[in-house]
Amino acid sequence: MKRILITGAAGFLGSHLCDRFIKEGYSVVAMDNLITGDLKNIEHLFPLENFEFHHHDISNFVHVSGHLDYILHFASPASPIDYLKIPIQTLKVSSLGTLNLLGLAKQKKSRILVASTSEIYGDPLVHPQTEDYYGNVSSIGPRGVYDEAKRFMESLTMAYHRYHGVDTRIVRIFNTYGSRMRLNDGRVVPAFMGQALRGEDLTVFGDGSQTRSFCYVDDQVEGIYRLLMSDYTDPINIGNPHETTILEFAQEIIKLTGTDQKIIFKPLPQDDPLQREPDITRAKEILGWEPKVQRAEGLKIVYDYFKSLSSEELQKKEHRDFSKQS
Repeated sequence: MKRILITGAAGFLGSHLCDRFIKEGYSVVAMDNLITGDLKNIEHLFPLENFEFHHHDISNFVHVSGHLDYILHFASPASPIDYLKIPIQTLKVSSLGTLNLLGLAKQKKSRILVASTSEIYGDPLVHPQTEDYYGNVSSIGPRGVYDEAKRFMESLTMAYHRYHGVDTRIVRIFNTYGSRMRLNDGRVVPAFMGQALRGEDLTVFGDGSQTRSFCYVDDQVEGIYRLLMSDYTDPINIGNPHETTILEFAQEIIKLTGTDQKIIFKPLPQDDPLQREPDITRAKEILGWEPKVQRAEGLKIVYDYFKSLSSEELQKKEHRDFSKQS
């Protein structure tokens, strides 16, 4: 049986990847320190013989006994609310954590795929963003703790690939949405849906003209799976190229939820990118991948998921006490 280590396994994307590789017949070793992840995302897998969970922070030395065919590195805070509260931990997991996992991949002779992000393009001056674009990032701005950590992760991964011959893959993930997102994680899909479900006005930052493109989680997982199984070692964008403004998106959510809340406007956060849209030419040509799920279809699924949450979860404002994290 093929065996895979998935870090960040109790998070949104990590838990869906656990499901996919269990479905593919793999033995899955899941690892998470549960700072931003939640065991409820993977508790349905605990009874399975081919699933094991390790509560561990990969910023510290990582040991996994036995063979490993693959490693998926998805451990990292991914929402601005989280990584601005735990900036040092965010930097450590993509630097020290990546170093530890690349060392493990070298030792085990495993193929490793690291989860980078569209945020490495910063506030882009090129649109849509191709993998050859180097980005427009403020290394000392508040969001730099995430952006620069991921840029360093890519550099470190390519260094291990070139110098040590480690079999590496890099995926640049654009905005993804789906079930198991936290309503209070600050990203636009759960933020708007949570506000609609609670009867609150929808908050748009800036004038709402900034753009995003949203990829449904099943499409994202399929792209990641295809990249892992490919022979391609340079970064690849995986995301949905159908762009919309945040204001248009807020109006879509109001229509979907059947609510009549107002849209209110607040100042745009520092270094918040004004445009975000992937060029997926490389993914189409190399992986034969493009998103299949239309936004209206995906949002309906996610809205039904959020509607099923308890009132306690719906009203929850804080996810964790981050005060002791460093």
